[in-house]
Amino acid sequence: MLRIQLLEKQLVVLCCISCRQSILNLRTLQFFFQMQIWDEVGESDEERDKMLLQLEQECLDVYKRKVDQAAKSRAHLLHALADAKSELSRLLSALGEKNFVGVPEKTMGTIKEQLAAIDPVLEQLWRQKEERIKEFSDVQSQIQKICAEIAGNLKLNEQGGTPTVDEADLSLKKLDEFHVQLQELQKEKSERLHKVLDFVSTVHDLCAVLGMDFFSTITEVHPSLNDSVGVQSKSISNDTLSRLAKTVLALKEDKKQRLQKLQELAVQLIDLWNLMDTPADERSLFDHVTCNISSSVDEVTVPGALALDLIEQAEVEVERLDQLKASRMKEIALKKQAELEEIYARVHIEIDSEAAREKIMFLIDSGNIEPSELLADMDNQIVKAKEEALSRKDILDKVEKWMSACEEESWLEDYNRDENRYNSSRGAHLNLKRAEKARILVNKIPGLVESLVAKTRAWEEDRGMSFTYDGVPLLAMLDEYAMLRQDREEEKRRMRGQKKFHEQLNTEQEAMFGSRPSPSPGRPSLGSKKVVGPRTNGGANGTPSRRLSMSAHQNGVKSTTKDGKRDTHRPVAPLNYVAISKEDAASHVSGTDTIPASP
Repeated sequence: MLRIQLLEKQLVVLCCISCRQSILNLRTLQFFFQMQIWDEVGESDEERDKMLLQLEQECLDVYKRKVDQAAKSRAHLLHALADAKSELSRLLSALGEKNFVGVPEKTMGTIKEQLAAIDPVLEQLWRQKEERIKEFSDVQSQIQKICAEIAGNLKLNEQGGTPTVDEADLSLKKLDEFHVQLQELQKEKSERLHKVLDFVSTVHDLCAVLGMDFFSTITEVHPSLNDSVGVQSKSISNDTLSRLAKTVLALKEDKKQRLQKLQELAVQLIDLWNLMDTPADERSLFDHVTCNISSSVDEVTVPGALALDLIEQAEVEVERLDQLKASRMKEIALKKQAELEEIYARVHIEIDSEAAREKIMFLIDSGNIEPSELLADMDNQIVKAKEEALSRKDILDKVEKWMSACEEESWLEDYNRDENRYNSSRGAHLNLKRAEKARILVNKIPGLVESLVAKTRAWEEDRGMSFTYDGVPLLAMLDEYAMLRQDREEEKRRMRGQKKFHEQLNTEQEAMFGSRPSPSPGRPSLGSKKVVGPRTNGGANGTPSRRLSMSAHQNGVKSTTKDGKRDTHRPVAPLNYVAISKEDAASHVSGTDTIPASP
């Protein structure tokens, strides 16, 4: 303090000296002008000295006031510097910054220089403090919100307002502690939320399977579990988790009971369907019932699969079928008989359908057999018929190929008789291609017949019975075809001989009488025919059936020879008129008739 006073006195003296020098300089100038004025006015020397002393005193007063103001300003700056240092220490302590970069290490320089060095540091620390307070506030707000959610009060955070931050301790260590606490709470919240969502998903699936209203079911547990509420806003309290678990258990038990009931009804439905031979289209109406007959509880996931109205529908159907069972037995038995007849018809086996139907009606009307036993016996017959059909399949397939080849053979013969088959008419190239394929197929007929005969004989030896086709022995049909084919070959040879004879006769006549005039160009000959178009069935006239017909008696089958007589000495199969040409069918054609020659 003493030092400061000494400094103040020295400052006053220096100011006075400076003032005096200034006054002397000023007085030198003023004295020059004043002397002139005083000389002109006539002032005395005393007045002149008095005025100079007064002027000197006024200058000293002005300098003294300035010194006082400078002292006050210095005191104010010293106080501000002390406050700045105190604030710096407090901020560093609150922020936990022991070695903060930027703090001046030593007190040096003027007061203003020291303040200028501290002010940026203070501003930086103040900004850091505000940011740190914001971080603390955010962390504490999140902690408060999660605690409220776990406690089951979603509005607790709103009621509590912004959490209070302790500004005395804003260190990173304290902030890290809050962050660790927040992470633990977030982890717990995530686990709880995952459990809640799993429960909600399970309730949704169960309600879908049971046909229940998911919205009303889940909102009874807690309103926030509705789908319209965000995931982060759902209740995760212990009470909500407990109620969700109870709801899931109740729904699973209900699902188990409904599935058991539905499976019992499905078994009854299948038994009644099998007994009454219910068609597949009627059964398909209850596929949603029977599809779960062997499913476990966890396997049933289709929405509405265990709805109450579905179970009631199945119960009504079971009651209806029970009442209908007695009156449907005849219809069911006749349907099975029709199925049996259809199987035999597909494999060309003749049975006495009328007698079988009369026997079924008699058994049902007499009551000598249980309906279930009758249906089981008919099912056995159907199984045996299918086995029989399977054993005949290979032979029947070859029969179909043989008949198809015969159709192509008949078409080829008609095609070969057409003189205009090579004309450039529409479809001629198609007929030509078909003729090429038909020739290849016809050449395979002998081998096909031979293979068919061998397979048929092997089948008959294995079964000990004759292989019939619509009641006609197949071997007899093949023998008849072989004889007819031989007759056609003989007829063709005879026609070729006649053709050569007529050509030779025409040649001799031309040599004797000259050549005949040829027909005019572009004018068709009288014996020309229309080109035979491709036919899908190969028949000559119309569309004949591919199934052979039997027109002979069982013990004596008559066949027509080429002379038009009946041969009763050998059994024959029904003629395949598709495979016989028009000229072969009328084998009594005169040998003198002119026949168009094939090229």
